[in-house]
Order: sequence, then C-alpha cells, then structure tokens
Amino acid sequence: MKRILLTLVLLCTTIAYSQEKTFESEVKRISDKIGLITQQEKDSLKIKVEKINTALDNGLISIDEATLKKQQAAKLHASNIENRVGVEERKLQQLVQDKTNGKIASEDVHEDKVSFKVFDKDITVFTIENNKPKNNRKRRNKRTTTQLLFAMGVNNVLNNHDIGSLNDSPYKFWQSHFYELGFTWKTRLSKEPSATYFKYGLSFLWNNLRADDNQYHVVTGDYTNLELFPENLSESRLRHVQMTFPMHLEFDFSKNKKYDDGFIKDKTHQSVRLGFGGFVGFKLGTRQYIEYKNAEGVRVEQVQKDDFNTNVLNYGLSAYLAYKWYGLYVKYDLNPLFKNTDTRNISLGVRFDIN
Repeated sequence: MKRILLTLVLLCTTIAYSQEKTFESEVKRISDKIGLITQQEKDSLKIKVEKINTALDNGLISIDEATLKKQQAAKLHASNIENRVGVEERKLQQLVQDKTNGKIASEDVHEDKVSFKVFDKDITVFTIENNKPKNNRKRRNKRTTTQLLFAMGVNNVLNNHDIGSLNDSPYKFWQSHFYELGFTWKTRLSKEPSATYFKYGLSFLWNNLRADDNQYHVVTGDYTNLELFPENLSESRLRHVQMTFPMHLEFDFSKNKKYDDGFIKDKTHQSVRLGFGGFVGFKLGTRQYIEYKNAEGVRVEQVQKDDFNTNVLNYGLSAYLAYKWYGLYVKYDLNPLFKNTDTRNISLGVRFDIN
C-alpha cells in the first residue's frame, strides 16, 4: 500500500512538473513557428518580386504586367500566412485557454500583436513574448548622438586681427602644429527630424608655435619677447595645452530615412555638414622646448616650464565644413595669446567627427 501511495505521489509530481514545462516550451515553440512562417513567406515573396523586376528591366514584360504579377504574388503569400498562422494561432489560443482554466500552470506571459505589411495588404499575426515589447520608434529616432573628435593642422598668430600679418609672422607656418582630441554631443533642436543641431563637447588642445630665425621666448617682467639665441637652434618650440568647451550650430544635410509606416528618422553624418560657433576654455600649462649644440659639440635639450605671460582664459570663434565624418576646420582666438600684446592664435586644419 505504501509503495502504491508513493508511486502515485511521484506520478502526480512528475505530471505537474511536465505540464508546467510543457506549457512554457509549447508557447515558445508555437511563437517561433509563427515567426518562421512569416519570414519564409516574406523571403519567398521577395524572390518573386526580384524576378519580376529583372524581367521588367530586360523588357520581357510590361510595367502593367509586372504590377499585376506583384499584386498576385502578394495576395498569394498573404493568404499563405493567414492559413498557416491560423493553424498555429488556434493551438496557441487553446493552450492559453487551458492555462486560464487552471489545467496548466505557467509563468505570466505578455500577449501582443505584430503587423506584417505586404504591399497594400496588412496581415495581423498573433504572437507571444515573455516581456514587454520595446519602443522601436523611440529607439530608432535618437535625438542626441555622441562623436569622437580629432583635429590637426597648422598653427600661427595674427597681429591686430590682420590676416596679412601672417606674411610677417615670427613663427614657422608649416612647422607649427595643433592637435585636438575630445568628445562631442550632437542634439537636434526640434522634436521632429530636421537638419539643425546644437553640437557641444569637451576637448584637449595642444598648440605649438615654432619660432623662426633662431629666436626663442624670453620673459621680462610682464612681457614676453622673441630674442636671438646665442647658439644655433635646431628646435625652438612653445607649446601650450588647454581644455576647451566647443559649441557649434550645425546644419547636417544628410537625407532622412522614411519607413513604410510613415515614420521618419533623421540620418546624420551621411552628407555635407556645416558648423558655426566658438569655444571657451582655459590653459593647463605652457612649456618651451629648446635644442642646440654647445661649443663642445654636445647636444643640449632644455624644457622651460613657465606661464610665459600667456592668458589663462581662452575663447574664440570656430567653423567647419565637412562631408560625412571628415572636413576642414578653422579656429581663431579672440583673446590675445600673451598679456599686454595684440597677438592672437589662429589654426587651420582638418577635423574628424567619428559618429
């Protein structure tokens, strides 16, 4: 008798466990089957449409014939989906009904409906998911994106805002370089897709000025001047590093993407981009690098760390013209480079915005 009772208990436990396991596995199996049927019919329809388009391009059929064949193919596969999915749907409904009646135990599942569109015909497919559906529209249309910024080019100075003063600059034009590295955020100004964005970020800037005619920088009180070095210099470079916060109004003329349901997603960094704005920041440090050979022929390298009377606060204007992720870049400081002077830094180069 005890053996019979023990056997009955084990049998009931096994049946209960198998029912719970069977329901969950059946839900997944039927859901996967519905998805597979839909995908099979879509792929078959796509192949037929491609063949029809090929025949049309080769002049084998007319436009009216091609349109008619496409409509017939669409109706056929729409009917196939309705018939094949209908069988699985009835299985699923019966399974859900058994669970509702308490015949089968299971975890809560979320029921939803997904629409599959074939030309002018909408087909509603019943599916089951184990969690809430994602908001694809929100995911597909991000208002703010992030870019890695890298820029480089030539660096020099202007006096009294005169572009012609570059011809008399005491710094080597092609040997004076700048490098910029940072991150930017790009936010669309309007809620709906548009071409206007506000681009802002954080970057680190390395400005290098190589003095010409064997000169180097000398600090005399509140002034910094260029003077002749007694030895033949192989290197005379002033470098100042700064942290900047660039801000631009950007016009991105990339073509937007339109979905079948009428939803429009703005595309960025796919075409011409134009940015106007400026920057504000502060200097982190200034150093002068000097290299020469002394009277004994020994190579001497000096690193002089000082503020060299450079202004700590830095601000100016900048603009760029780009295509996709690369373009031309110009920056101009509105504040003087050195205190008690009218010398301002200007930079010309290339810019890379890696989206």
